[in-house]
Amino acid sequence: MGSHASSEGRAAIDAIRRIVQLLRKSSRESEMRTGLSAAQLFVLQQLRAAGTPLTPSELARRTLTHQSSVSAVVRRLVDAGLVRRAGSARDRRRVELSLTERGQKTARAAPALAQERLIEAVESLSPARRMALARGLQQLTRQLGIAGEAPPMFFEEAMRRAQ
Repeated sequence: MGSHASSEGRAAIDAIRRIVQLLRKSSRESEMRTGLSAAQLFVLQQLRAAGTPLTPSELARRTLTHQSSVSAVVRRLVDAGLVRRAGSARDRRRVELSLTERGQKTARAAPALAQERLIEAVESLSPARRMALARGLQQLTRQLGIAGEAPPMFFEEAMRRAQ
């Protein structure tokens, strides 16, 4: 960013930095307090908020992420004994996810997460502003050459490498 950088460009980069800083701080806090990544806590909280078992695709919709990304997080939560994966009583081909008793306790005690604040903030934008934001960010990811990649949940990649 040389002397040719526009004030709008700097404002955009500063906003991205602030958002990344907020998400990173929230992620570190959740890891320190619970030993789980912010993505894992977010999944637990979404399962708790649903009040009934969810399919992986329903959970992906609730977390505003791709099913493959949420499935990787769920796998770790199942391994940790916090989430139960079972066939539906009505349809055995349908997989349902629910919290174990330990998962319920962890979700209740979890700190508020920045992801929730970010989603609420984006959803509170007018439809026109939300569309402009989405288009601008999509164009940015295309220019960075990362548009085709399946996006992981926030900071889940870093947590996976650390484990």
